[in-house]
Amino acid sequence: MGGVMYLRIRFPVLPALVGAALLALACTESLEPGRRALRAPQVAAAVGSSIALDQVNSTMGLNGTILLKGFNPTNPHLGDAIIATFFWIVPDGGSTITSVTDRLADGTPVGNAYTPVAFVTLGDVAMATYVATNVQNFPEGSFPSGEKILVVQATLLQSVSDGGILISAWTGVAGVASQALGAHSSGSGTGTSTTVADPGAIPVNAGALAYAVTMSDGLVGRDPPPGFVNLTTQSDASIVSQGDYAVQTSAGTVDPQWTWFFNSPGSPRTWLATVLALNPAPGSLTVTTSTTGSNLDPDGYTVTVDGTSSQPIGINGSVTFPGLAPGNHNVALSGVATNCTVSGGSSQTVTVPSGGTVTAAFSVSCTATTGQMTGGGKLGDRRDFATFGFEAKPTGGEIQFVQHCPDGVNPASPTCALGTFDFHGRVTAGSFGPVAGAPNCRTWSGSGTVKDRDDPSRNGTYTFTVNAACDNGEPGRGTDFLDITIADHNAAYLTGGNIQRHKGD
Repeated sequence: MGGVMYLRIRFPVLPALVGAALLALACTESLEPGRRALRAPQVAAAVGSSIALDQVNSTMGLNGTILLKGFNPTNPHLGDAIIATFFWIVPDGGSTITSVTDRLADGTPVGNAYTPVAFVTLGDVAMATYVATNVQNFPEGSFPSGEKILVVQATLLQSVSDGGILISAWTGVAGVASQALGAHSSGSGTGTSTTVADPGAIPVNAGALAYAVTMSDGLVGRDPPPGFVNLTTQSDASIVSQGDYAVQTSAGTVDPQWTWFFNSPGSPRTWLATVLALNPAPGSLTVTTSTTGSNLDPDGYTVTVDGTSSQPIGINGSVTFPGLAPGNHNVALSGVATNCTVSGGSSQTVTVPSGGTVTAAFSVSCTATTGQMTGGGKLGDRRDFATFGFEAKPTGGEIQFVQHCPDGVNPASPTCALGTFDFHGRVTAGSFGPVAGAPNCRTWSGSGTVKDRDDPSRNGTYTFTVNAACDNGEPGRGTDFLDITIADHNAAYLTGGNIQRHKGD
């Protein structure tokens, strides 16, 4: 029968166990930021992260409708991410990029996709940054003659009088653009004296790359952002640019700020700045279990990562959690039988590497659950009462539970809402075992049939669990204890009868 059987007994009851536009990721714009103290991000080599600079190159003094540069003399590695930032000056900053492509220096098309991430302009000055992930289709290595060098180029809508490009390649970045691209922010402003250029703060995941770039039409010096490593600094007759980067040791925010030392009282100079985050390649966690001993848990266990993601696992099994952020993760093993112990504890912390796999191993040992428990008696003193009898052991057993209701169904009664019924169940082999923290108690489960005298619609097959049968002493009133679930949870001390835990158990 598929219904629910409810048992209600007037005794202490335990708690129930019913069981290509610009990406808009955090993009902000800021004009004329107030001068403030520089804030150093908490940056270092991140735990589990393998993002690293592979190749970098740059040039200035370009003009026309094409801005391009190759990675000469050495190409990036296949699978790298490429960040390309383009700088230019044109009246009113009006020219826009129509496409960013790559090819070999000999003209062979390569065909990686470059995603526009940030574009910022003010007056005649403009800067745009594009990202390609998991780049492919070019030869690795050095090419002194230059014909096989990977070249990145931007095509602009109109000719520019002065332009430049900064290209950098990075290992360890997530290969899928939607996973790799984090937050970004851009800012712009002007100044006639010492001025802070601030693109704005962005959130950065643990192990992520923070790429920061600034440019100005003022040919002056600048202080780099504290905590960042300089990627390159370049200039020509009308443009100065600087690229910097950092890898954050833990999740947080970065807010790179450059100090430009303008000295042009009668002619304000323009600055632009962008910061973006690229996430590291996700990793995987493999969890293994090894169980030894006797009376092993037939149902296996459950593995949970960071308290949110769970999978079942066998007693000698293996499961994998893919797509995890690099860094530290908590792994917990639950559902371990009370006669089993996890060596070193049921929880551990592992470090997932970027693009790799780490293994968390749990070793479980189980002690033998021997002997048997028998019992029988009465629950309740009044007109409505229950009687029971059982024999349970590791290999199986039986239980009978009878609710006596002389007045039939009584909806107001805590024990006779269903009237008189007889439940007969069989113990599932392997389910018999100790109760944690209660050496005189045993638990077991199984299935059985209900015959309801007063409400035959309830007749059918039900699962049951004896959550605790406790032998608390010699036969007598109010000593031994029975806690049984038949689709609901009920517990009571015996008012008559006895539960006996036999020697060897």
